[in-house]
Order: sequence, then structure tokens, then C-alpha cells
Amino acid sequence: MNDALPIDDVMPELIAAVRARGCAVLQAPPGAGKTTRVPLALLDAGIVQGKIVMLEPRRLAARAAAERLAQQLGETAGETVGYRMRGETKVSGATKIEVVTEGILTRMIQSDPELSGIGAVIFDEFHERSLNADLGLALTLEVREALRPDLVLMVMSATLDAGPVAELVNAPVVTSQGRAFAVEPRWLDRPLRKDVRFDQAAADLVAQAVTETQGGVLVFLPGEGEIRRVQARLDGRLPSDCSIRPLFGALPFAQQRAAIASVSSGRKVVLATSIAETSLTIEDIRVVVDCGKSRRARFDPGSGMSRLITERVTRAEATQRAGRAGRVAEGVAYKLWSKGEDGALAAFPPAEIEAADLTGLAVELAVWGGDGLPFLTPPPEHALSEARVLLTALGALKDGRITTHGRALAKLPLHPRLAHMLVTGGKAAAPLAALLSERDILQGAPSDLSLRIKALSGEIGAHQIHKGALARVKQEAKRLAKLAPNAPEQPSEIYAAMAYPDRIALRRAGDEPRYVLSGGNGAHMDSADPLAGQRLLVVTDTDGNPREAKIRAALTISEADMRDVAGTTITTVNSCAWSKRDGKVLARTQERLGAIKLSDTAWKNAPADEIAHAMLDGVRMLGFKFTAAAERFRARVALVRAVDPSLPDMSDTALMETLNDWLLPYLNGTHSTAQWKAHDTLQALRAILTWDQMQRVDSQAPAQFTTPLGRHTPIGYSGDAPEITLRIQEMFGTTQHPTVAGRPLRVTFLSPGQKPIQTTMDVPGFWATSYVDVRKDMRGRYPRHPWPEDPTQADPTLRAKPRK
Repeated sequence: MNDALPIDDVMPELIAAVRARGCAVLQAPPGAGKTTRVPLALLDAGIVQGKIVMLEPRRLAARAAAERLAQQLGETAGETVGYRMRGETKVSGATKIEVVTEGILTRMIQSDPELSGIGAVIFDEFHERSLNADLGLALTLEVREALRPDLVLMVMSATLDAGPVAELVNAPVVTSQGRAFAVEPRWLDRPLRKDVRFDQAAADLVAQAVTETQGGVLVFLPGEGEIRRVQARLDGRLPSDCSIRPLFGALPFAQQRAAIASVSSGRKVVLATSIAETSLTIEDIRVVVDCGKSRRARFDPGSGMSRLITERVTRAEATQRAGRAGRVAEGVAYKLWSKGEDGALAAFPPAEIEAADLTGLAVELAVWGGDGLPFLTPPPEHALSEARVLLTALGALKDGRITTHGRALAKLPLHPRLAHMLVTGGKAAAPLAALLSERDILQGAPSDLSLRIKALSGEIGAHQIHKGALARVKQEAKRLAKLAPNAPEQPSEIYAAMAYPDRIALRRAGDEPRYVLSGGNGAHMDSADPLAGQRLLVVTDTDGNPREAKIRAALTISEADMRDVAGTTITTVNSCAWSKRDGKVLARTQERLGAIKLSDTAWKNAPADEIAHAMLDGVRMLGFKFTAAAERFRARVALVRAVDPSLPDMSDTALMETLNDWLLPYLNGTHSTAQWKAHDTLQALRAILTWDQMQRVDSQAPAQFTTPLGRHTPIGYSGDAPEITLRIQEMFGTTQHPTVAGRPLRVTFLSPGQKPIQTTMDVPGFWATSYVDVRKDMRGRYPRHPWPEDPTQADPTLRAKPRK
């Protein structure tokens, strides 16, 4: 071994834990040496029967770790130590330690669940909590439980809380304290002003750090774009002995090596993404400039896939970044935020499984054949359900089970959308798949994706193209074409529709370019966009607004081509629905692709029961408007129900909740607002009661009162007492106050002109008292009508004296 490292102090404890338990969780800070020591120590201990596989989160870290391990053995990568990643493999028959990127392990387990020939799996840098690492650990635990109890398992992390991982793995925790030198933190005096550009502020802080310190400077920036812009702003601002070296994943490997290696003279300033947080060792670094941002994989509703989203750095990430300055000597860590802002940072970055697109995970779970995997953080059920809906539309799942097509998609290192397009469309779909998986090569151009396709084939001037992105797209297209089957070439819009069956967009009526997508969401584009007048589009990217997203990339598609692609999912639907705008039930026959209506005609002879069901929605919206008779009936029922709770509740709320039960059979012929307003619900309300209940209501709260003339007048029950209203002459001869079911009636007497003249609860008392004054007043007004002195002795009448 080379010079001693802090990890060496706990290596005996770690090896003993593996001998005793077959597993361990190693917690060690950056620079402790876990990546370069542990695999070789396991190999030397002779406790692993088979190959040792170590996972790294990034390609650069995997390659660098393998080369460093091989160097310690006096070899080159590909002998005892090799590596494997997407598109590049360097192993041999002599390889005993294989460093792989995280997705490789999933493919190994899916193709060989027993992991034949593998004796140990090491998860390095597990604190990054990538989706592939979480899935790989869950699969490995299940394999170890069911098939390979002899499989050695180790999880290594720098900043993660080791307790939950140790509990999940059922393993002891071994902790190395490391040997970091003191790092002095330097914050901004005050928060950045909002009008200061990020790249300008970052360049200023780098220039300050170079002026105030000695040694190499490692600058953390979120992505390639920011690195390029900061590099441009630093041009001419640094001393002549300073060399600027970018470091990001898409950079050619030779340039990555140059950023990592020592410089022969002068100083180097490495402008790096979070790739430099990992087990990667960057020589000569004494100063860190942390610009406070990190790029993480998050589900992007705009593209329907995961995208890298720029977010605020967490305390754990900031700690790990600062630690890079103290690996070889005391260092300094500059931070592009104030000390006051430091306390507001989140503790840890969220696990990718909590926020990323889970479509790929759903495919892997279906291939594996179960949902009960032991995840450290279970996948959100809602996101998993949405992913399965998409996979069913792509033909990867049927009734929740993986299909042959789904297994083919799982084998491709692509999002299932793009994998489906490649498997179905063949080699000719590879350029579009590559375009959709990389950053936009024509940023700022109109939304028409065909412009990007032309740029890829060289039909647009190079000055309009992002050259780095274009080179990566071309390289990726060549790689994907090798994985795709042969198939007849088709237009690009057909390939796009294959990948985005939920993003076929139909223009809404009106002057504005607004669209409804087959998946149900709304979208719009600028009226000046060249595609704004198109009826049908395939949308491949939006700004993700959940209310109505702006279309950022799309292809126009003809209806014939759309039907060729989506023909089996186009359905003819007859529907009756309440239209608030029209105020009536609309019966339509529609041809639909998901949420979009390709045609819409009247449904002739629509069944009456379907119209009635739709009318119920109209009733819910319009509310009740009962006739006077219906209101009286409800009041009668309520009065009896007060003493007999077995009667049904006829309040507005209760009736609205049970519309289907009582109103539906009586809605035939009612299908508009006007008809509902004229509808009499009395018959439907009466039908709610059984025969016995109706008898009780009629007995205890009768609907009518029979006057002395034998005429029936309705009894009102809306007040605190039942009441009747009738002409005073009709009650002549009454010597006892009228009652119903033992309750006195409130009687309102009317004049011959139908105006109220007296309300009483005691008719005999009224005759004996107030009637005298009423008679005096009424005789003059209505001389043709009888006004006897003693009404108790007069006959009831509604007649008037004949005119002379």
C-alpha cells in the first residue's frame, strides 16, 4: 500500500465485521481513503468468494477509482481492477475488482438474480441517494435474503446519517474520523443583490480567492453552462501563472484528466460541477469556492421525464465541498452566500426517489416481479401510479404485468418513452431519441423541433447551434442506432408521437393558440410562433406550468399520421353531459384520443335514462326551486319527523345528496334549465315515503282543511303553527276554533277583496270582540256582502247580494 490513510485505522474493525456478519456500513469523511483502500483490503483478506463489484455514482469517478486501485497494485485498469459503464468496458479474465456505475448493477441483477461469480457488492458514496443506488441496494438485499446469504454487502458514505442504512441492511456501523486539516470558512458580508448576475458574482469571488490565497482553487458550479460563462468572465482577470480547467461529466476524458492531475508549475483553478464532491481526488487543491448551487434530478412535468434542476446547496453538500480544501493542508472555503443565510440551508439533499420521474423504476419493479423491495425511502405511491399509467400506454405493462415489449425497453439505457420510440421506430429514430435526451441544441429558437432535426443533419448554419450539445447528440445518436432494430424510416413526428402518446395536442377553438393534450392537460404557445396555427401537434417539452403550460418544443403532425400511430387507442364515445354554458344536457357522439375530441356530432336517439343522469348534474348546479305545493309537503313531513325520526329527511342538503334515489325516475323529458324551473317535484317527493309513512303524515299533518262550506283549502306548515287563509264569510256559524290532528290552526281572515283583515288563534273570541270593529269598517267597503251582527248565527257563504 501507499502512504497511510485515516481509513487504515479502522480497517481491522471493518474486516472483522464483514467476517462476522457478511455486511457493514462504513461512515468516513471525504479523503479518508475508503474508495481506494476498502476493495483491496477485502481482496487481501480472502473473505470474498468471487468478484468484488463497487458502485460509483458517476462515470468519471468510476474510471478514476479503478485506475487509482490498479495503480496501487502496479497495474493498469483492466487487469486485477477493471471498470464498466455505459458505452465503455475495461475488464479481463483476470479482473477481480470491477468498478461500475450504479445502473450497471441493476442490469446485472435483472439478467442474473443470483449474481453468479460475484462475492461482494460495495455501494460507494451512497449519501448521494441516487435512484439507481436506492434500487440497486433494495435488489441486492432481496437477492441476499432469498438467494445469496453468502454475498458480502458494504455501504460506504461520507455525510449520510448511517443509522437508518445500518438498520435496513442489518449491519454494524464502522466510523472513521478521517484526517482533514482545518478549513477556514469565509462568507459574504451580505446576501447577493438580486440584480447581480450569478456568473458575475461567482467570477468576482473566484478572483478574490486567487488574490487572497495560495494553492489550487476548486470552484463548485451547477453545470456546464455556468462553467463556460464564469470561465469567460475570468478571462484576463487571473495572474498569468493560473490555468483554468473545467471539469464536468460531458467533457472529453483527456480534459477531465487534466483537471484532476497536478500542474507542473503555477496554480490551477478547476471549475467543476458536483462531480468533484465524490470520491474523486483532485490534486493540489487548497482553496474551495462554493457558489451555493447544485443540480439534481427532478421530475420535470414539462418534458415528462427527469431533468436536472438547479437548487440551493444543502449543509451536507457544503460541508463536503469545503472539506476538499483541507485534504493535504489547512485550507480556505469561500461561500457565495452570507453567514446569516447559512442557517437556512436544508440539512441533506432529498433522495432522488422522492422527486424524480419513476417510470424507469416502475419498469424495473415490473421486470423483477414485485413491489415489496426493501427501499430505504419507499417510492411515492402517486408518482409510481402515474408512471405505470404511462407504461401501459407505451405497451410496456398490461394489467400491471411486464410485457415482452416492456422487457425490451428495460434493457435499453434510456427513459422508457425514448426506449419505446427506439424499439418501435428502429435505427432511424435514434437521432430524435438523442435530441430529446440531451439539452436543447438551438436555445432561443422557436418551438418547432424540426429545426433541431435539420441542425443535426447540417441544414442550419453552425452559428445558431450549441456546438458542445450538438457533438454529444451526434455521439449519442450513433450509440443508440447500434442498439435499435431495423425498421422502415418514418417521419420524425410519428416517432415523437410514439414516445409521447399523452402529449398529442389539439388546438382549441378561438383566436389564441391554446391546446388540449391527450393526457388531459392544457398548453399554449406564443401567437407569433410558426406552429401557432397548426391544428395537431406532438408536444415534447413545455415549461411545466400545471395550469396551462407553455409549449417549448413540438412537431406538427397530420391527422392521418396521428391515426396511424394512435389508432388502437382512439375510441368512439357516446356521452350525455350537462353544459353549464348552454344550460342544457348535450348528447354527443365523440371520437376521442385520451382527453382530446377528434370529432363531435349529435347523438341521435340518446337513451332517456342517460339524459336523465346528465340532468342530475344540472340540478346540482342549478339547485332546487320547489312549487308551493311541494314546499308545503316538505314542511308537513318535517313537522311529523320532529316526533317520528323514522321519516326521511327532506332538507335541501339531504335531498341533494340522494338525487339518484328519488329524483332520477321523474326526470324524463326534463333536460334544460327552463324545463327544470317548470318541473313539479311533488310527485317525486311523495314517492320517497312508504304507504304507511304517507298515512302518518296525512293523519298528523293533513294537507287540507275542510271549511264549513265543504271546500278544501290548503294548510300551511312553514310557520310555528299550521295555518289557513280564507274569506271571513266562509267561517260564519263557526262556534269552535278549528284544529287539525289536535293542534289549533292559525286562521287568517280575508276581505271579499282578498286582503287580510284579521289573524286569530281563537275564532269564537274574535266574533265576540274584534268582529264588531271589523264589521263597521267592512260594511261600507263591501256593502253587497253579508256582515251579520251575530256571525255565530249566520250561514257560511261566498255569495254576494245581487245588484239592484
